[in-house]
Amino acid sequence: MANRVFSFHYTLTNRQGQKLDSSIGQDPFKVMEGVNQIIPGLEKELVGMAVGQKRLIEVASDEAYGPVMEELRITVKRAQLPEGQIEQGMRFSTGKPENPVFTVVKVEEEDVHLDGNHPLAGVDLTFDVEMIEIREATPEEMEHGHAHGPHGHEHHEH
Repeated sequence: MANRVFSFHYTLTNRQGQKLDSSIGQDPFKVMEGVNQIIPGLEKELVGMAVGQKRLIEVASDEAYGPVMEELRITVKRAQLPEGQIEQGMRFSTGKPENPVFTVVKVEEEDVHLDGNHPLAGVDLTFDVEMIEIREATPEEMEHGHAHGPHGHEHHEH
């Protein structure tokens, strides 16, 4: 069972050096060890870091968001989606937790092309990480299965 909380800053880039995300200028990102809160390739490297340490961590796509799965690229009839304007980039959920969220990639007269892959599927990632704090998880965090911020209960969406 997890018992540590890692607080760290990161800048995420792809192999071409394009910045995808960063915590710089915000509170450090907090994760609890061992609860699958972040991608496996990053977590296994954080475990060995010390407070104040900076590292460049490269994570292959298979230890990040996985490979692109062609079966998650589908085409549906326009009538199968909610009424209203459908535009590229919109996201739809099937409402079933085991199914992915689908992103509209192309809209035609009758057909809408959807992709249920994570936007970073198939992408090798590089994290520039600075470990800010490592501490024991609180009993409440252990019970909830995720790290809390300095003001108690808060949730990150990543």
